[in-house]
Amino acid sequence: MPSSSDNAVYNARIPCMRASSSWLLGVACFLVLLLHAPMIRASDWRAAENQLARKIAAATGPGAVALDVVNRSSLSRTDVEEIRRGLVTELAELGVRFVSADQAAAAVKITFSENLQNYVWVGEIQQGNNEASVVIVTAPRSGLAATERSAAALTIHKTLLWTDEKRILDVALVNGSPQHLIVLEPESVVLAKFQDSRWQQEQSLPLSHSHPWPRDLRGRLALRKDHLFDAYLPGIFCRSTATTPMAVNCFESDDPWPLRTDEPSLSTFFAPTRNFFTGALSPGIDKQTTVRTFYSAAMLPREKYKLWIFATVDGQVHLLDGVSDQVATKLDWGSDIASVRSGCGLGWQVLATGNGDDAGEAVRAFEIADREPAAVSQPAAFNGGITAL
Repeated sequence: MPSSSDNAVYNARIPCMRASSSWLLGVACFLVLLLHAPMIRASDWRAAENQLARKIAAATGPGAVALDVVNRSSLSRTDVEEIRRGLVTELAELGVRFVSADQAAAAVKITFSENLQNYVWVGEIQQGNNEASVVIVTAPRSGLAATERSAAALTIHKTLLWTDEKRILDVALVNGSPQHLIVLEPESVVLAKFQDSRWQQEQSLPLSHSHPWPRDLRGRLALRKDHLFDAYLPGIFCRSTATTPMAVNCFESDDPWPLRTDEPSLSTFFAPTRNFFTGALSPGIDKQTTVRTFYSAAMLPREKYKLWIFATVDGQVHLLDGVSDQVATKLDWGSDIASVRSGCGLGWQVLATGNGDDAGEAVRAFEIADREPAAVSQPAAFNGGITAL
């Protein structure tokens, strides 16, 4: 950690999540009871169907179009098919014919999304080489029934893996015989193996850097197939060798960090002298390429898209689906979030840090069925600050 004379600057974490510079407690295991599924009663979509059809027909004019419908909302398949039939009927009455893409004069893509109050239907119209035009209508979510959840449907158990006097930035488990543990620290990477019923250190690999670290240091480990791991730190990228004895090569870099180390399709840029991500996404979530500056992100897979959740530096939680950017308020989440696949309930949950008791902080599990996070576990308290999740 630099001294005040180093002039390092950083952004204060969300108030309930100021970081501890001591050691970090490890992993969580999950037991989940069956959760109730959300229910949506049948609704009358005719007004919204008519409004969207007229906007599309005004853009395309009478003629042959290719139609594609994508659902990124909580609408059921039955509702989506009902709405699709209604739109086709309305458009046909306005002189629009539906053909295959190779015979169409225009392509129309309709995406069903939603925010906390309304369904949002987006029509994207592409005609030849012209710039695509977009039309939007909304329909109230008054037909959405409340989702019932048990106050403690999931239990978080804590298991101590590793203790260290230095701050732990990230941890990765390498399956094998024996199993190995990689621990990222500010000045080194520790390699340990599980032997005689405990973790034993094998190597400590120093990390070289010419600039002082920001005060609230963050880092990330990513396991690789052609070598053991990559390590990302502010302004520095480090790569392990592929053979033993293991070594690490570090160099200055402003390359983006992967948001999910097991799925590097989405990356983002880290501010090297601060403690947050800039919000520039690479390559983006469909057409969404920016989000507010944020501390951490989690991904929840859906049937035909991925819902990304961002814990932003202003204390808000943003939900991006490639079409809409929604804000979930009054959650009291901290700076760190992560998604886990339990296979129960909705299949995936989000873990979020937050206030614990006077002596420390806590982790709690949430599910997001209808863009409104609902707690599905009691808080698991930790003695001290949580530096990474």
